[in-house]
Amino acid sequence: MKSIFKDVSDLNGMRNAGKLASEVLDFITPFIQEGVSTEKIDALCHEYMRDVQHTIPAPLNYQPPGYPPFPKSICTSVNDVICHGIPGERVLKSGDIVNLDITVITPEGYYGDTSRMFLIGDASIMANRLCQITYECMWLGIAQVRPGTQLGDIGYAIQTHAEKAGYSVVREYCGHGIGKVFHQDPQILHYGKPGTGSCLEEGMTFTIEPMINAGRKEIKTMPDLWTVKTKDRSLSAQWEHTVLVTASGVEVLTVSEHSPHPPEIVKPVFGQTFPPSTILI
Repeated sequence: MKSIFKDVSDLNGMRNAGKLASEVLDFITPFIQEGVSTEKIDALCHEYMRDVQHTIPAPLNYQPPGYPPFPKSICTSVNDVICHGIPGERVLKSGDIVNLDITVITPEGYYGDTSRMFLIGDASIMANRLCQITYECMWLGIAQVRPGTQLGDIGYAIQTHAEKAGYSVVREYCGHGIGKVFHQDPQILHYGKPGTGSCLEEGMTFTIEPMINAGRKEIKTMPDLWTVKTKDRSLSAQWEHTVLVTASGVEVLTVSEHSPHPPEIVKPVFGQTFPPSTILI
């Protein structure tokens, strides 16, 4: 089993992988607009990873036990799709929201995993608010990360903020440890009780990726065994960063030149100014 604790060499590899994953999102952002198909978005990302970065798209042909191989290079989850949306003929239209989930594998074998939400055209006030609250949920979870924090503290911060806004937290999917393995311990639940669960330790790297529904928390898995939707067909949003537990706090690994800055709600933790690259607290 691969260690969940990373040494100096591993951390440099993870920093590079995280930056590369975020740069795929920077690259594709201008193309995310009304009239483009999710198939086209996938193809552009695949070509950028292969030809420019010389990375491998981790989702392509990824096959956990009991699943068919995932057929595309990224996940595109539109509107009521919670996660693992398969790119295809669907054309984005004004009012849609879409999550792009990117995971690259570097030539050295490190995984970088991140996702962002995009609002297409004239998105509703409700859609904007859901995406914003979900973004705040992710960052409130990140703000808990430091040695000695318990896993329940992260989940509690996310769940409390989401439910205060009238939203629900998906239970079936969670964040995960990552390194030279796509998914490993620890599991990062996006709900929980403070002061419960394992303690974080310096050298851990994992994702925080809350999936927040505008309606109820229940899910429905489609016949392709990958696409997961809200059971009540309500909108769902997700944001994701990969983080490192440092000696004094947290380092966000999946940041690049055009990454959105942390929201106002975490300024008391992160300070008044946010650097355009790796964020440390």
